[in-house]
Amino acid sequence: MPVPQERTPTVAVFKLASCDGCQLTLLDCEDELLALAGRVRFAHFLEASSAVEPGPYDLTLVEGSVTTSADAERIRAIRQESRFLVTIGACATAGGIQALRNFGDVEEFRRTVYARPDYIDTLATSTPVSAHVDVDFELRGCPIDRGQLLEVITAHLAGRKPGIPSHSVCFECKRRGMVCVTVAHGTPCLGPVTHAGCGAICPAYGRGCYGCFGPSDSVNLPAQIRLLRHDGMDERDVDRFLHTFNTAAFDEKPTP
Repeated sequence: MPVPQERTPTVAVFKLASCDGCQLTLLDCEDELLALAGRVRFAHFLEASSAVEPGPYDLTLVEGSVTTSADAERIRAIRQESRFLVTIGACATAGGIQALRNFGDVEEFRRTVYARPDYIDTLATSTPVSAHVDVDFELRGCPIDRGQLLEVITAHLAGRKPGIPSHSVCFECKRRGMVCVTVAHGTPCLGPVTHAGCGAICPAYGRGCYGCFGPSDSVNLPAQIRLLRHDGMDERDVDRFLHTFNTAAFDEKPTP
């Protein structure tokens, strides 16, 4: 929805269960933020300012997953105050690394970790924002890429769809002219099934992709798993390799 030109559009940034890394990516834009300062007004961004204006907000960025009943109630309230809602980062788009709890006994975790577990209010699962409210756009990454974040903001101001690639990390490797770490060295790599956006940082340093940006739009996960097993991984190793930053997202994909 294009923002009316007669007023300055408002931007709000909210945090649920997360490490704040995606919000810090926005703060790290620095020079770019100065350029945006005259185009938008940050009405709610507690990481940067204690000044808060009431909604509704033209563009809302949400970091973090829903892990408590309070989170679930809060995201519904945020959605009502947001004209366009964008989830940023692996936690908000896929439940994050904390979604590992989804495969364990949360009550056992609570008893083991906390001296007074009766004080802890938590859900049995960590879920993405889209499991609770309608989301207008999802920006992947752990953390997100600053260039992609700026593209989402500027695209919204221009009233167009963000130009975010949907291909895999392998495309980025080829564009940089890098040798495939799997073909050349037998290094396990999730590049073929991972959404582009990082610039293939890990393969550039001889390491396999860890799947920080979650599954790409066209994923052949069964073939990827067979390749990992061919490279020497047993079933447990493969399971652990996939269950990291985007556990829930990869787990939704078909397996052999």
